[in-house]
Amino acid sequence: MIKFLDLQKINLKYQQEIKEALMQTFRSGWYLLGEKTKSFEENLADYIGTDHAIGVANGLDALRLIFRAYIELGIMNPGDEVLVPANTYIASVLAISDNGMIPVFVEPDINTYNIDISKIEQKISPKTKAILIVHLQGRIVFSEKLKEIATKYKLKIIEDNAQAIGAEWKGIKSGNLGDASGFSFYPGKNLGALGDAGAVTTSDKKLSETIRALGNYGSNQKYINIYKGFNSRMDELQAAVLDIKLKYIDHENEMRRKIANRFISGITHPQIILPENPAAQKEHVWHLFVIRTEKRDTLQNHLAEKGIQTIIHYPIPPHKQAAYKEYAHFSLPVTEKLHNECLSLPISSILEEEEIQQIINSVNMF
Repeated sequence: MIKFLDLQKINLKYQQEIKEALMQTFRSGWYLLGEKTKSFEENLADYIGTDHAIGVANGLDALRLIFRAYIELGIMNPGDEVLVPANTYIASVLAISDNGMIPVFVEPDINTYNIDISKIEQKISPKTKAILIVHLQGRIVFSEKLKEIATKYKLKIIEDNAQAIGAEWKGIKSGNLGDASGFSFYPGKNLGALGDAGAVTTSDKKLSETIRALGNYGSNQKYINIYKGFNSRMDELQAAVLDIKLKYIDHENEMRRKIANRFISGITHPQIILPENPAAQKEHVWHLFVIRTEKRDTLQNHLAEKGIQTIIHYPIPPHKQAAYKEYAHFSLPVTEKLHNECLSLPISSILEEEEIQQIINSVNMF
């Protein structure tokens, strides 16, 4: 059986370093808001190229905190609109509605699966305050046109960088393209913790200070609460693990690029639509390798019979979820098409050569 993602094998590559770091943290007796978190935050900010990084509990909280901080600073308000890709994981939308703001769905580009920048301007209204871009599946979505739109309408660009750490656009890393960015370090991500963890990166000092206080019960000094905050902090054990794995992220991503290139050159089935391979290779870190076919479910069963585990990301788009039944009547045909046709193949740095070839052969035999 080729697992979709063999997390045990991935983490065992760094077993000795992780073991030493965890024992050091355990023996320190300090498990929250300590030196390990401070070290990881500094190294993450340095890697991304921002002035600040704030460790938080998870990727959803990272985005929630960004919007909440902008509200506390008077830059946004409940009832404001935020443009968001219709084709995304629901967390991107939850972060908006959780702050009493209104998600405005924008259809994706059928070739990249990311938000279609050419459709953004027509969705802007006087209530629009931000564009939430999602670097879906590990591919950056950004352009000079997007920057022009944001400047013209005085909109904040917020990045959902949960899937694309290490990707670059014109030498600038994702997480440093907009005004602020949310990261997820869920175990299955390219940079994964051993549990839940997330972060925010920004070069806005006031925003950074507000986010840090909000995630610590609204406090920037013990027992003095300046905001109605909540508890969202990265613990020392996760920070210790992430700090080690951050050193290897570029190598991990390069391994994924090589496997993606093998798939793209090797899979030749006429009924399989392959993901677009950007000319600038660094724009994609291949968190997921997603193929499309109208016979998606049959293909998934075929691959399972061949001993290959696959996953559907995601079977139901946010606007069709019961949680957002108020948007169920929306017509978003491109999004719905992708959610009906997409299938994710195994891709990770520990795939063996024979496994890569088995995946290619099995898809071509469909």
